[in-house]
Amino acid sequence: MSGQLAAAEPYATRFETEVTAVDGRRVWLETSHFYAESGGQPADSGRIGDTPVADVQLEDGEHVHVLAEDPTVRPGHRVLCRVDWASRMYCMRAHTASHVLYGAGRRLLDDLTYAGFDIGESNVRVDLETPTPIDDDVLVDLERLVNRAIWESRPVSWEAIPVAHARERDEIAFNEATEDEAVSRGEVRVVTIGDTTDDGRTASGSSNPWDVAACGGTHVRNTREIGPVTVLDRSNPGEGLTGVEFAVGPRAIERRAAEKRATYAAKRTLTTDVESIPDTLGATLEREATLEAELDRLQQNLVTRALEDASGFDRGDVTWLVSSLERIPADLDTDVVGEVLRDYTDRCADADAGADVVAVVGSSSAPFVVVATTEGVEADSIVAALTAEFGGGGGGSSSFAQGGGFDVSATRIVEALESPELTLGGQ
Repeated sequence: MSGQLAAAEPYATRFETEVTAVDGRRVWLETSHFYAESGGQPADSGRIGDTPVADVQLEDGEHVHVLAEDPTVRPGHRVLCRVDWASRMYCMRAHTASHVLYGAGRRLLDDLTYAGFDIGESNVRVDLETPTPIDDDVLVDLERLVNRAIWESRPVSWEAIPVAHARERDEIAFNEATEDEAVSRGEVRVVTIGDTTDDGRTASGSSNPWDVAACGGTHVRNTREIGPVTVLDRSNPGEGLTGVEFAVGPRAIERRAAEKRATYAAKRTLTTDVESIPDTLGATLEREATLEAELDRLQQNLVTRALEDASGFDRGDVTWLVSSLERIPADLDTDVVGEVLRDYTDRCADADAGADVVAVVGSSSAPFVVVATTEGVEADSIVAALTAEFGGGGGGSSSFAQGGGFDVSATRIVEALESPELTLGGQ
């Protein structure tokens, strides 16, 4: 036996046949309407007699049915077989939807090449090769065109034509590396999604087909049987390829509902209509960026003024400047503090004047310290000494370090930094 009857007669799910061989849980049948895993489409499930079918594979052109339990049938027995209809119909819908999506891609993408696909339990992925970037806008357009073609109730048909003829026809998507199961005895099985005016015409007779492709899988007879399709995302299955992931049926409906809930939530939050969400969100983010920049500037000014109001002191040959920011708002960004301190110490080093060690102590959820140095004292050593004395943690480099989570108040940290009795920074 060669070829797959399931592809030729996808709606046939009950059949009687003879068992020709049994090897453990592996069973061979005289005739099989089970689809064997091939070309990205999973195997059918169902029953041979009363025993569940766990897998179906092709070996040397023969269907090998792998049972979930030890079989009760023996060679020569006649047996009633049943293909699980829900699983079969899901694959028929998903596989046909992948052809509809490829047809949509031909209308949107340059130099498109089909590179394979995969039907998962909840997602379907079509791999495309094209120089056109497949961004979010393209995904939206693909979904729109797919569902339009489904709504148009386009006929789906299949026929076998000579391989040589298929290679000569540019409208046929024929990747021999991914569709080898569609080829048999010099002929290739071609699946056509026709024009809305077609009346069941085949690949050679369709007036303006949506998609024509070599394929050995199972398909529905009309695109309206596919139901809703929702494009989920893109992926990178290999170099130069883009995988377009989509869902059919209940998963598509649930994803669309989630997207609609998110859209309505954004509408309420932004107090705008759905069509204006992108512009309103863009303006909001721009205002936020402006406010963040202004906040950074104000915080830098506060830190700068605190340093200007602080009194320096000498410890040996090193000049220290310690400032407290306890009255600064709790959401002060320590990165802003660090930027001011590094700028300050850089200017001191260039002028060969001013403080060699600058430390700013503040308090948010817990006291923190930011230290910058020029030379003579290592900033990370100062922070290490404080954490050894008062708990918390921190780190940095010899010229810049931060610490926080101390077990004492910010005032106590300031006192420790200013105290001549506490040795800091290796002095």
